[in-house]
Amino acid sequence: MKKVFIIFSLFLVTSSQAQITVWNLKSFDAAKTSNSELLKSIVRNAEKELTHAIKTVVDKEMTAQSGDKHDYMSLSRYWWPDTTKIDGLTYIRKDGISNPEIEKLDRYPLGDFSKSVQSLSLAYYITSDEKFAEKAVENLRTWFINSKTKMNPNMNYGQTVPGIRNGLGRGVGIIDTYTFIEMLDGVELLKKSKSFTLADQQAIKEWFTAYVQWLQTSPVAREELEAPNNHGTAYDVQLTRYAIFIGNEDLAKKLLNEFPQKRLFSQIEPDGSQPLELARTTALGYSTFNLTHFLDMCQIGKLVGVDLLSAKSTDGRSILKAIDFLVPYINKPASQFPYQQIKDWDGVQEKLCWQLYRVDQMLPKPAYKKYYSKNLDLGKKNIDAILY
Repeated sequence: MKKVFIIFSLFLVTSSQAQITVWNLKSFDAAKTSNSELLKSIVRNAEKELTHAIKTVVDKEMTAQSGDKHDYMSLSRYWWPDTTKIDGLTYIRKDGISNPEIEKLDRYPLGDFSKSVQSLSLAYYITSDEKFAEKAVENLRTWFINSKTKMNPNMNYGQTVPGIRNGLGRGVGIIDTYTFIEMLDGVELLKKSKSFTLADQQAIKEWFTAYVQWLQTSPVAREELEAPNNHGTAYDVQLTRYAIFIGNEDLAKKLLNEFPQKRLFSQIEPDGSQPLELARTTALGYSTFNLTHFLDMCQIGKLVGVDLLSAKSTDGRSILKAIDFLVPYINKPASQFPYQQIKDWDGVQEKLCWQLYRVDQMLPKPAYKKYYSKNLDLGKKNIDAILY
């Protein structure tokens, strides 16, 4: 399953409170009768997870400056050793070029854990087979509950840069947990399972309650809150999603109501450009990345009656204007893009097309089909086409 963060306005009712899911389960249910091969492949992938033991934050070789193995730790993607120094310190930035050292710490294990819950919970939803739910719950307990293996609910050491801040992380590290947005859908699907006890559910809610508190009070988190680019957008999306998950609707509504002025109109110019993303060496990629976060927030907004897709400033700034700025470059060679995109032009084009397809599902009348219809596999073999 391709990793795309697409939030759909679908409610799952648990107790007296409705919860959102990322996945369009109505479309997914329809596929049960018309797309059996795809569903079989989902189950096969989940069966592989049954025998896979996830790595945890305590398994990493290094330990954060706190001395606590339970503290999540990752290295910043675009920072490299200074080859002019014997010890390589302080690391230097090479925008757009990933340092393979990032694979050594917690970033990939966190992603693998999250994907495992997604895969197993979908298989459980398809089959009602408790073995999938049991394994998913085992992984959730390992990451959030078990005192020997759980992650502390903070990102104090996310995306550290060797040689600066005495090992303390940076606010940008918070984007590492964005994968939890979709993972929480798996949590919702598992609530029908006898394997997922009320005690488990309460413990996970308490973990996210503590994480929401950290996001609002930590000096490290404040850096991301104040970020004027895609990182600030992603911070708001996460905090809003987690607030809804723990039942803090007031916080969610506050963030949603502030979002147009705080994030959209400050990052999108009247012509639709996103200057801070266009300044990157992968300008189309980051413009699309930020657009994805904007659209995530749009779908969350629908749940509480906040229409962000229609939000427009007096001088014309809006999400749709940001889209219209990018569409002229679809199906064009990179040489016609007047900004830098030093890698993966074709891959970014596909990601942008998926976002256009996604917007067309939100609009009363499709507006972008001519841009994506030839680029995307919208048939029965693509899980994205039924989970959107």
